[in-house]
Amino acid sequence: MIWSAVLLTAAGCFGFKAAGWAVPSTVLDRPALRKAATLLPAALLAALVITQVFAHGRSLTLDARVVSLAVGALCLWRRLPFLVVVLAAAAAAAAVRAL
Repeated sequence: MIWSAVLLTAAGCFGFKAAGWAVPSTVLDRPALRKAATLLPAALLAALVITQVFAHGRSLTLDARVVSLAVGALCLWRRLPFLVVVLAAAAAAAAVRAL
């Protein structure tokens, strides 16, 4: 059962890739499509992060990850270096878990 799902997913991914090759370049050169293609990865990454932080199975979870996300977002908003962002978020999570 699992292997059939894996093979079906692989075939679907290959189908999407083949469909992308078949799209004429005039369609891909549209400004609206270019803007969407630029913004879509950031939106998908944000959705993944939010899901991983707030979800635990089928329930909503508020724990140290929320504080860590908030500290990381604050550090990014202040345009601090990436290493500082990671260390500050890790320290915030550790502090909350130590309580």
